[in-house]
Amino acid sequence: MINTKGKIDIRSLSLSALQEHFIRMEEKGFRAKQVYEWLWKKSCFSFDEMSNISKELRTKLNENFIINNVKIHNSQFSADKTIKNSFILHDTHLIEGVLIPTPGRMTACVSSQVGCSLTCKFCATGYMDRKRNLNPDEIYDQVVLIDKQARENYGIPLSNIVYMGMGEPLLNYKNVLDSVEKITSEEGLNMAAKRITVSTAGIAKMIKKLGDDQVKFNLALSLHAANDEKRNTIMPINEQNSLKALAEALKYYYAKTKNPVTYEYIIFDGFNDNIEDAAELAQFCKHLPCKVNIIEYNPISMAAFVNAGEDKVEAFADYLKKQGVNVHLRRSRGKDIDAACGQLAIKEEAKA
Repeated sequence: MINTKGKIDIRSLSLSALQEHFIRMEEKGFRAKQVYEWLWKKSCFSFDEMSNISKELRTKLNENFIINNVKIHNSQFSADKTIKNSFILHDTHLIEGVLIPTPGRMTACVSSQVGCSLTCKFCATGYMDRKRNLNPDEIYDQVVLIDKQARENYGIPLSNIVYMGMGEPLLNYKNVLDSVEKITSEEGLNMAAKRITVSTAGIAKMIKKLGDDQVKFNLALSLHAANDEKRNTIMPINEQNSLKALAEALKYYYAKTKNPVTYEYIIFDGFNDNIEDAAELAQFCKHLPCKVNIIEYNPISMAAFVNAGEDKVEAFADYLKKQGVNVHLRRSRGKDIDAACGQLAIKEEAKA
């Protein structure tokens, strides 16, 4: 990738490609490995900070390459210690990412696209246009910046990463997997793949591809209804990816990876909160080993949905448990700063 000033985005290059550039610059190939380590292992955003590189080489790097690093544009702190960030990209687009501190965990929720194309009716991001996919380094940078934030504010490093921010990760498949590789590899941040969860609204053919690629991270499906008619109403993507197609894809994925799947289920008042809905969900859970996260709904101004009452939620969860389903109730965090699940949407413009 070459920018308007004719400089190459250095993090768009593989190590071998970087070595070729170094040879053309009449530099030794092993120097490329040193620079590559600064970029991906030490998360360096400036050539001038690469202390074991000669001044002459740093000058060459500044003349020929650029690091298009993500920057924090604004941060909001919730009463429950959640921190929501808007990040500014090199082309002035804004995205959001969240630090979620809970007992025993420090989780980064990261975005994979600028906006989203799926138009889920309950999600604020779904009311935005999709501008573009994020590059692997732009996803990686969110993790680096949120980890730094966790250490500085709470003295604890990140323990988990969820790709549940803005965008549909499986519609940015290659870049998402490349970012996971940079985050998990020994040449990168060396985080365990099992600490990473990628959440999808449900794209059957890409779920199968995850199986073919035998990914090590966790997969979550935003389900929210185990009935095609209801799911079509709130998630238009279901019209091309029916529950039957998703069940087949998930069984294929499990056969290839042996990874259980998490189903995310928001209970909306008067829509998907009765025992018949719970029975349909319990039936869907029989396809493969899984767990269900029942998620508190966080209202948005663009939609009329409200969260189901506490009694309905408890009755729903109790029914599932009696059917042998592994159920967890997830309480929302960061609601007071619009940082909770389904609330991410850019409400400001970046200043060029």
